[in-house]
Amino acid sequence: MSDLQPWVFMGGTFDPVHNGHLRTALEIQQWLACDQVHLIPSRSPVHRDEPGCSARQRYEMLALAVEDESFLSVDAREIESQEASYTLNTLRSLRQELGEQRPLVMVMGVDAYLTLPTWRQWDTFLSLCHIIVVSRPGYHFHPEGQINELTRKHRMDKPEALSLRPCGGVLIHELTPLGISATQIRALIAQGQSPRYLMPDRVWQYIQQNKLYGYK
Repeated sequence: MSDLQPWVFMGGTFDPVHNGHLRTALEIQQWLACDQVHLIPSRSPVHRDEPGCSARQRYEMLALAVEDESFLSVDAREIESQEASYTLNTLRSLRQELGEQRPLVMVMGVDAYLTLPTWRQWDTFLSLCHIIVVSRPGYHFHPEGQINELTRKHRMDKPEALSLRPCGGVLIHELTPLGISATQIRALIAQGQSPRYLMPDRVWQYIQQNKLYGYK
């Protein structure tokens, strides 16, 4: 049994990072009362199209976004790795670094959670970490098949349970997301419009300076 502080992270392409990502991460940190939520940008995402800018640029935008927020941090392990950005590789790397007893918590949206059976060796994830599934308020969560079985077998009811063991739990948490998407932001920039107030000003300035996403 563990009583160690959970190590909590959110992965993603962050292409680009926006206020929806950041607000979700901060609300999770406050809800769990953990030290930090770590944001891990992928180098080359396996399940999505190639990002609109380089892994290093996405990392630098994330670093700018959280520069003044002590409860959020950026972890570069995926973009510095020569391996493909499989979640399994990241979980193994984190588990090796944290040891066997530290609770490790992966935060993901409900849509991604429902696609887990398509991920490499997804059925081993809960032997390495807990999963927090972020669900929209009022969303009727009705998983089917393998995900239903996984959820039924491993579901936890309270966040305090995450600290009691290092891995193995699924916790569903309702959170009202900001209605912002990276796709929307990229489209605005490509159309010559401003995405200001959808993302931190520092990130928007970085995009302009580096002429990303079709900015002219």
